[in-house]
Amino acid sequence: MTTPSAFSDPARAAQAIVDKVGRRIVLAVPVGIGKPNLLLNALYALAAADPSIKLRILTGLSLVRPRYKSDLERRFVAPLIDRLFGSWPDLDYIEALRAGRLPPNVEVHEFFLQAGQWLDNPGMQQCYASLNYSHVSAHLVREGVNVLAQLVAPHTSGDGGRVSLSSNPDVALDLKPYVEARRRSGQPIVLAGEINANLPYMPGAAEVMLGEFDIVLDPPQPYFALFAPPKEPVSLADYAMALHASTMIKDGGTLQIGIGSFADALCHALVLRQTRNSEFRGLIAKLGAPLQQGAELAPFDAGLYGCSEMLVDGFLTLRRAGVLKRRVDADGRKTLIHAGFFLGSKAFYDELKALPPEALEEIAMSPISFTNTLDGDFAGKVAQRRHARFVNTALVLTLLGAASSDGLDDGRVVSGIGGQADFVLQAFSLPEARSIIAARATRMAGAGKVTSNLMWRYANASIPRQLRDVYVTEYGIADVRGRSDREVVEAMLAIADSRFQPQLQRDAAAVGKLPKEFELPAHATNKSPAAIQEALGAARASGLLPVFPCGTEMTDTEQALLPALGALRSASALKLAQLLWAGWRASGSDQRAAAALGRLALAAPANWRERAMATLVTGAMRR
Repeated sequence: MTTPSAFSDPARAAQAIVDKVGRRIVLAVPVGIGKPNLLLNALYALAAADPSIKLRILTGLSLVRPRYKSDLERRFVAPLIDRLFGSWPDLDYIEALRAGRLPPNVEVHEFFLQAGQWLDNPGMQQCYASLNYSHVSAHLVREGVNVLAQLVAPHTSGDGGRVSLSSNPDVALDLKPYVEARRRSGQPIVLAGEINANLPYMPGAAEVMLGEFDIVLDPPQPYFALFAPPKEPVSLADYAMALHASTMIKDGGTLQIGIGSFADALCHALVLRQTRNSEFRGLIAKLGAPLQQGAELAPFDAGLYGCSEMLVDGFLTLRRAGVLKRRVDADGRKTLIHAGFFLGSKAFYDELKALPPEALEEIAMSPISFTNTLDGDFAGKVAQRRHARFVNTALVLTLLGAASSDGLDDGRVVSGIGGQADFVLQAFSLPEARSIIAARATRMAGAGKVTSNLMWRYANASIPRQLRDVYVTEYGIADVRGRSDREVVEAMLAIADSRFQPQLQRDAAAVGKLPKEFELPAHATNKSPAAIQEALGAARASGLLPVFPCGTEMTDTEQALLPALGALRSASALKLAQLLWAGWRASGSDQRAAAALGRLALAAPANWRERAMATLVTGAMRR
């Protein structure tokens, strides 16, 4: 180890990188919040100003602030963005891609996209590289990366000799042998770190000596705020899926989950199973779907151990509730969860920073080769990951058991495969492990139009049918591992929305995968949003199934606005007319509506367009 070159000016640090490796830069930066935004922007500025510099950026999940599609969305989202993202700096290469003006001497390759943000951007669609998360480090080696840069957390005690890779040891730790080999051979390689004290300091394998870096940027304070996406509201469909899935989580087992409303719902369902068990059982009974053989309904005695590529705040919720409490022996320490990276709300980051040292020691930030594969200590991983349940989501399911989780039928990429395939493969390799993939049974495909997410066929398959295992919708569970095509079709039909079951059944029968005389069992014939509302509506109203089970940074007024704005976004022309009429007839004494209009700066409309928006919002709030 040597003393790194230290800089406070991002432009000087970027120039030092060029001086060390030359004008052809193959740059690897982590996914999510681990990106050194200031240093990245300075490197991009050098390349944008000098065509002789060839800059190739290899990364994933380059985060962008949400864009609004209408004036009404702007009124709601813009203040929220200012409050949540604050001083977080936009990534200049991403803004150039978004505007279609990326210089020809700059290339960007993304293996995971921020979900839904890039569907209509040809530049980003062309930059996407489809990779399993576990294959990223080997890909970077093949590409001959000569600069690795990431955000790092300074030691909380002020010890200048150590820093933490914090949110992103995921790929960095897997690349250590490659870095060492290049240094031994005299090939140019630069490790660059950008200090940011807003990152939680994570100990263990994520902790490294500052001397391992060649260049360190410590910019003038205050450090920029971390990207903190707002929580998604949890729907009753999310809760129904989560309640079904929670009956397959085995006490004494292992849990992997992702981010989003379904993951929040699942964590809350597991907390209810632990802390309000009779009410949990009552909700399961009200849903009316048959229980699977070996269904788990009892509270957790031994508890769960977490092994997940992503650390999300739901794991901390499970820890507080006494669900996440099974500790495994790893590297001489007792560990509650292994994870490769994290991303979440500001409250989540603050909670990590506030954890006492003994609690932080039980959260092991790890290389992705550890969490996403069984490579290395295979026997040790099998012992740790007993009764593993790998829980993920998909966009579309086919009746033959394939899942599309990352892309559309026309080839456009919504997000990326990430680690989903890694965990599905683990589920087939570990004894007594299961892959559980959840998908909402329907979606809004246009103004007021509902379409099925269970289809006979779909061009994009993230998980092929030979890896079909357990699928969950709000209407139940289809356990299809190893089943015949007829059995799979029957099971998938039973968890489809009843509005679409007849056509799906005809599609399957037309090609001989289902007998023409087949009839669905009685329990599978009343699958509708109304049935979910009837089963779970009272629990929502009582607060047993809250909209934000893991908390939110939205105000009460903003939370009240969410369903109204959602209704307006998906409304047909007829529905908009009805809402307009309801708003026009509404009394001016509705305090909730008045607060909502104030939040949207529509309390005193300045023109006919603003008056129309105010009337629509009032009508949607009343409905």
